[in-house]
Amino acid sequence: MAVSSASFRVVVFLGLIYAALMTVACSQSIAPAPAPTSDGTSIDQAVAYVLMFVALALTYIIH
Repeated sequence: MAVSSASFRVVVFLGLIYAALMTVACSQSIAPAPAPTSDGTSIDQAVAYVLMFVALALTYIIH
């Protein structure tokens, strides 16, 4: 049973399309997570804790 030229061309064409789509689908990778950055909230919180500790110490010394 011989394969006709038209059906062979269709199979080859679909195979090439399939290979191209699989290459595109596999080439995409997950983007890396951004590096952590400080927006200043941790610094603000640390300053607030120090000021509250100073206020507590002064209140204890005064009384």
